[in-house]
Amino acid sequence: MSGMNTANSTLLTRTEVWSSELKEILRDEMMAQRYVRMLEGFPDGNTFHIPSIGQAQVDNYSEDNSVEYRPLDTGEFTFSVDKYLSSATYMTKKAEQDTFYGNELMSRFVPEQERAIMAHFETTTMAAAEVGVGANSQSLIDGRIHRYAGGNAGKMAVEDFAYARMQLKMANVPDQNMIAIVDPSVEYTINTLSALAAVTNNPKFEGVVSKGIATGMRFIANIYGFDVYTSNYCAEATDGALPPIDGGGNVNFGAGTAGKVNLFFSADSTVNPFVGAWRQQPEVDYEYNKDYQRHEFVTTARYGVKLYRPENMVRVITTPTV
Repeated sequence: MSGMNTANSTLLTRTEVWSSELKEILRDEMMAQRYVRMLEGFPDGNTFHIPSIGQAQVDNYSEDNSVEYRPLDTGEFTFSVDKYLSSATYMTKKAEQDTFYGNELMSRFVPEQERAIMAHFETTTMAAAEVGVGANSQSLIDGRIHRYAGGNAGKMAVEDFAYARMQLKMANVPDQNMIAIVDPSVEYTINTLSALAAVTNNPKFEGVVSKGIATGMRFIANIYGFDVYTSNYCAEATDGALPPIDGGGNVNFGAGTAGKVNLFFSADSTVNPFVGAWRQQPEVDYEYNKDYQRHEFVTTARYGVKLYRPENMVRVITTPTV
């Protein structure tokens, strides 16, 4: 008389066991929206106009002569809500009935759609500084360079931080809450700079070799006044001959891998570099479509983002190849 063993309990043994939970992909941090001043008083339409004024002029004056009256320079900043987005998906009634994960899957539709729209906002904001910029442009403002290639043969050099700070200060940008948003490849470059390895000469960076320069998305060390964050949403640039500021040869970002646009600016509330507006925050609509016998979820949004203060923006283009 035999008992129950592996051989005669085959039909009672599951060869594969499925988890009751769904695995989600890892999420990267999004930060650009905190540096966008969201416009109010924008009740209708899709174009917003902001008038601007320049500085007053000074003339030499001679006694008993009339003074020179001069008008202030005026200008206009135009901003448009030009992004109209949708993110939608559905599940059929039959799939809901037959799918073990049906309810859990449907519960993720709306959060995933909102996340996709916010990632679009992040990407658009990070790229706004490059809108309208010509190839190999140094983005001169009053003769000062606001866009250049990394000084380490297209990789980031520590001196690039110092130069960015100087250009911002010369543009009268407050040196408060200085922010740099860089590609993760820049973190690698800074981590491996031989100058930082010599901690006796760089006590501020002590521990970089053993612990790395960043924790999470933020550098542990402030570099020339900049709080440094890494982002996977840095825009790309394909300049074929962009000059660095160290006197080296022009860098070609057009062959092979495109360059990454690293942003340097002041996040002081009075000079936020970007402006934006939500004409419609992400809004969810749901219906059961009886004709197609399915659950339909759609999230829509309308917004616009634009660089508002170009003088408060320095871009260093670097190669992501390490």
